[in-house]
Amino acid sequence: MPVPSDEELRNMRVNYRRAALDEAQAPATPGVFFRQWLAEALRGGCDEPNAFILATVRDGKPRSRVVLLKGGGDDLVFYTNHESDKGTELEQRPWGCATFLWLPLERQVRVEGEITRTSAETSDAYFASRPHGSKIGAWASPQSRVVESREVLEAAFQRARERFPEGTAVPRPANWGGYVLRPTTWEFWQGRENRLHDRIRYRAEAGGWVRERLAP
Repeated sequence: MPVPSDEELRNMRVNYRRAALDEAQAPATPGVFFRQWLAEALRGGCDEPNAFILATVRDGKPRSRVVLLKGGGDDLVFYTNHESDKGTELEQRPWGCATFLWLPLERQVRVEGEITRTSAETSDAYFASRPHGSKIGAWASPQSRVVESREVLEAAFQRARERFPEGTAVPRPANWGGYVLRPTTWEFWQGRENRLHDRIRYRAEAGGWVRERLAP
């Protein structure tokens, strides 16, 4: 497959015409708005509509990766290894930004806020709901650590599978669990023609939300 040239990259663009977003469409609370858009993304043919880019900070430098939303609406809940890069970064600086991109709908949602661990009970309940193989993977993978080879990782998976055979209960590893992002800012973005996109932001202020339009 040929690599696109700089000229081809410069000429890649889409003139968004699917929808518009104005203040009259925006509910008073952003959590309600988010759940509406998430439901439309689910019905609208978006691949993995609960996937989002999570940005954290290490030593003053931004880092990001894609994770999956597993709960919330007013808050956002996701799960990972606490000793992973994102886990250790959140221990050092418990703030982050989540970005959802739903290209078929020409929409984006960006959420900023403080991120803390969920309760052990919440983590236990979600872990128990996972497929058996995913549970075994959580035990086998030293997430974000250097491994010598794929074979080393697969051998660790096999040892964990022998320890917890199919049909047996698999306890949640102590270093694995949930996080909850409690938003202080939401931004809803709808692509528009000629790059005059619609951007509606909600800011937490005095126990409520201030809704305002941003220039594209």
